[in-house]
Amino acid sequence: MSARDVRTGREYVSDALIRLPFRRSTPLVQLGQRAALAGVLLVLIVAMVWLDRDGYTDNSDGTVNLVDALYYSTVTITTTGYGDITPVALHSRLINAFIVTPMRITFLVLLVGTTLEVLANQGRRIYIDARWRKRMRNHVVVIGYGTKGRAAVQTMIRNEVDLTKVVVIDGQQRALDDASRDGVAALQGDATRRELLQRAEISKAREIIITLDRDDSAILTTLTVRRLNPSAHVVVACREHDNASLLRQSGADAVVTSSDAVGRLLGLSAVSPNLGTVIEDILSSGEGLEVFERLAAPDEVGRHPSEIEGEQVVAVVRNKTLRRFYDPAVAELQTGDHVIVVRQAPEDQ
Repeated sequence: MSARDVRTGREYVSDALIRLPFRRSTPLVQLGQRAALAGVLLVLIVAMVWLDRDGYTDNSDGTVNLVDALYYSTVTITTTGYGDITPVALHSRLINAFIVTPMRITFLVLLVGTTLEVLANQGRRIYIDARWRKRMRNHVVVIGYGTKGRAAVQTMIRNEVDLTKVVVIDGQQRALDDASRDGVAALQGDATRRELLQRAEISKAREIIITLDRDDSAILTTLTVRRLNPSAHVVVACREHDNASLLRQSGADAVVTSSDAVGRLLGLSAVSPNLGTVIEDILSSGEGLEVFERLAAPDEVGRHPSEIEGEQVVAVVRNKTLRRFYDPAVAELQTGDHVIVVRQAPEDQ
């Protein structure tokens, strides 16, 4: 069963179908496998000609020996066909027409067609990879494309982030398929490996989001990422609160503790169901309330954050420093300030 991606319009196979694992082989191994199969076809033709040698004639001496059978099979299967050895018996010609000819076509498709395909695809992938890496600057790297990683990318999509500047790293093929359907470039492998991170041009990234399932893997990945890129803004999802300090020491600029966040939301819902509903509404996107950061408009400069109409300002970013709306330092907005607001989601307007 196939489905169509609403955003991209591309068709893809439904995930409801079973996805059996398979091993990816290198182009060299694929070429070796095809060469071996081609050799088997050649041996079969040689055997048939040798066993039926009385049905063939050689223009030089009239007889066909094993070397002649090998020679005839080689020039026949490669469609060279010099014509010095020919089948003369009726059954030999029928064998050539209905058995050798299909094997010849199979040989050409197998050895020539697929070989060219492997080499062309590999060359094309190398070219595309080199061109992609060359233009990657100030991009976003998402390490881990599970529920949290995909939600982060979906949020970027809704905020009109250029998807050509987003790359995903994950070890699971299913996650890479999801990233491809979302229109995001992806690399498969272990994010703790420096070589893989370097292929994602991690040293030139502007933002790095780490959403791995294990905190120890997140810590090791953060250490590796920070060593390769000391200036990027690194946000890490953490499962346990006790590991948050270790992640900050490893170089994370921000740590989001998923278990604590869920616990606080549950607690707020128990204290006040309405309060829990509002927080959940703000955390979700696409409807109701949403949190958004934007540049202060020219007509808002000189005004107090509370005077902005239609939106509720909760914080102001000035000179890359975050200040709450009640901070006296941001009593008047200035040119270049960024305001973080709670507003109505565009879909509900």
